[in-house]
Amino acid sequence: MGSSGVQMACVGLGVLGLIGTIVCCALPLWKVSAFIGNNIVTAQEHQEGLWMQCVKQSTGQQQCKVYDSMLDLSSDLQAARAMIIISCMLSGLSVLVLFCGADFTTCVQNEDAKPKICLVAGVGLLLGGLLAIIPVSWSAHITVRDFNNPLITAAQKREMGACIYIGWAAAVLMILAGGLLCCFSRPKSGGSGGTAKYYSNGASAPNKNYV
Repeated sequence: MGSSGVQMACVGLGVLGLIGTIVCCALPLWKVSAFIGNNIVTAQEHQEGLWMQCVKQSTGQQQCKVYDSMLDLSSDLQAARAMIIISCMLSGLSVLVLFCGADFTTCVQNEDAKPKICLVAGVGLLLGGLLAIIPVSWSAHITVRDFNNPLITAAQKREMGACIYIGWAAAVLMILAGGLLCCFSRPKSGGSGGTAKYYSNGASAPNKNYV
């Protein structure tokens, strides 16, 4: 069983990863305007996210519009929505389970069940990190591909926004926490068999009275 310090570190890593995933889900900073070539007009900056797209003026004003229909969205954006939401739910539940089954808490009194609970939480954090890193990497790949596409005009090209990097960092934190838990939270393999007793030829053997 892992020490309390390792479990506390995993709780901190899981919470940070969960916060990063929530920020990545909420903010419209997956794609931002790319100012390249003759496209040096910085009066407006276009921002795109999972739920809305925004236009930020140089004066600081920002106008956002929610996507009209989910069916009009691209397949990568629809998949990113589903995976990010599932990642938030799974990582949040895993952190809660880890906190309840950790050694530094008394929510679970059975000491034999705590390693199993922490192991389940570790697997949940690993899955949450994988579900977060897949859509972020997918979106980054599409953004780089479109940026290098000569058929797309400079005004339509986008760069990777802050949410891409936040999503990568959050996924790495959750995968690290899950990996540590899986390594340090192995259930004890206690044998339930009886104990064999051995006697010497001397007087240590029990005496038997025969009639």
